[in-house]
Amino acid sequence: MSAILSADDLNDFISPGVACIKPVETLPKQEDYNPYEVTTEDKVQAQNPAPASISLTDCLACSGCVTSAEAVLVSLQSHTEVLNTLDSYPSLNVRSLVDRPNGVVNGHKPQPSDAKLFVASVSPQVRASLAATYGISERRAGFMIEQFLSGAQGLRIGGQNKNGFTYVVDTNQLREACLVLGAEEVAESLANPSKPKPVLTSACPGWICYAEKTHPHVLPHLSTLKSPQALSGTLLKSVLSRTLGIHPSQIWHLAIMPCFDKKLEASREELTDRWWQPSPSDTLDTSTSPVRDVDCVITSRELLSLADARGVQLSQMPLKPLSPPERSPFPDSRISTFLFPKSRRRSEQSPPAGSSGGYLYHIMATEQTNHPGSTISVQRGRNADVMEYLLLSASGQTLMKCARYYGFRNIQNLVRKLKPAKQSKLPGAARRAGAAANSGSDYAYVEVMACPGGCTNGGGQIKVEDVVSILPQTRGEEVTNTAGPQSQKEWLQRVDEAYYSADSEEDYDNADGDVIMTDGHATINGPSEYEHTNGNQFQNNAATTVINGIDIPDVRDFLRHWSCLVGVPLAKLAYTTFRQVESDVGKKKTNGKLSDTERIAQIAGLSGGGW
Repeated sequence: MSAILSADDLNDFISPGVACIKPVETLPKQEDYNPYEVTTEDKVQAQNPAPASISLTDCLACSGCVTSAEAVLVSLQSHTEVLNTLDSYPSLNVRSLVDRPNGVVNGHKPQPSDAKLFVASVSPQVRASLAATYGISERRAGFMIEQFLSGAQGLRIGGQNKNGFTYVVDTNQLREACLVLGAEEVAESLANPSKPKPVLTSACPGWICYAEKTHPHVLPHLSTLKSPQALSGTLLKSVLSRTLGIHPSQIWHLAIMPCFDKKLEASREELTDRWWQPSPSDTLDTSTSPVRDVDCVITSRELLSLADARGVQLSQMPLKPLSPPERSPFPDSRISTFLFPKSRRRSEQSPPAGSSGGYLYHIMATEQTNHPGSTISVQRGRNADVMEYLLLSASGQTLMKCARYYGFRNIQNLVRKLKPAKQSKLPGAARRAGAAANSGSDYAYVEVMACPGGCTNGGGQIKVEDVVSILPQTRGEEVTNTAGPQSQKEWLQRVDEAYYSADSEEDYDNADGDVIMTDGHATINGPSEYEHTNGNQFQNNAATTVINGIDIPDVRDFLRHWSCLVGVPLAKLAYTTFRQVESDVGKKKTNGKLSDTERIAQIAGLSGGGW
């Protein structure tokens, strides 16, 4: 699922799986078919059914399709959809809504009935990809993206309405909430013997799609936390709709992510406003169409296509934040402080944490604070994408064991370990099968990602061969001077270096006076709180209230404020559900209810975004 695709790649025939719903639907009717009649080949009439057409809704509804998720999603969520939406609706004037006393517009023209509020969220892996491409720091790449999406020299230079994005949010801020809640979830699992172990990461949609369709036995192990992308969408739509007095459908949320599978995540039925809107009866309201928390997802490479389609040179964007007059006020000061902090908190972006958000790293650090003097030992598995982590007491006793599994080859080995043992009457078979099946249950937590190397190697990231067409000739040749897989490997190293790199003084000079913020416990934006004690160990020196650079009480206070502000329990805002996806091939409607395929197709068609 990490192969890069574009619209030009969709000129070949995609062979669906044997259980795919689409070919079944194109089979001709057989009126007088007798299953017991034997016929010969010469009596069978030649038939040429129409070619199968695979769409997003089919992939979500069918458990048999084995085609690449990216291939069916490129034409559904793309830079073209972004431009069409920006050009089709006038932009909502946030200042007029924030400044109005008692709901009365003060000195502003009435808002158009079809106006939309455009907001965006950007992942750090996307910024790292652009940083490596243009030879700048990851922080300055963030300034470039913000200027393009919201500044006067970016998207606003063209289009029918000269629209841009009012707010651009860094998903790192919501990832901090995911890390804190994830550590609490694992601690609860360890304290409850009945909870299935290990807890498995649920932030990678490629892995989730694979598990739901092919390995339902691992679903009880999945963390129920939303990903940073999904949590960003829920936060923005719930807070802005509540504080501005507008319907969630008037808020259009674009997410810029490193992989195509994030498009799958954005289209999930569970990630719509029906699942978090307050309801008097505490039941889902089916009287209105659901509104997706994330309306459209584009990748790093598609961001370049978006700029090219608008005639904008990203390299010409100012590498500094928007000026105060260019920024629209956020309607809630507490949420604004959390989403747009004065300093950069790079807690989870360090080599020991990995390139996928640092979930395992933070969980280990949290548990380590409860055992003073303990160390974390890191052991490489059968390859670089399998790592085992042991929390060792001062006496050398193993307190907790976790692991990291990246790439589908390694994931297959993991799910095989978690598969329940089959019953067998052969001597010793049950014992051997049980030992093999339960070999993964000694882990407390496993960080699972579909892409080898983690999220910086996502399928939507800029590839080394793209750099030649993006950069000036000399710079492009410098980057791609080696042909073959080795050049791509070196390129990924550059992206990782940009992802892990610390902010320079020049970056802070461009930040209009932003400085490194400290509090009474530790330096938030500074060297990692982990020190390598030898080749494979590191130790936590942070205070207990600031773990891995994250102010735990501050995050919890933010979550409480969010829940109280929108009047929705945190359990509905920050958590989701997963389910086994079964094919409904040949199944008829029961009791007037829609089949899974029809139900999901209805959501995809009515949730906005031109689907």
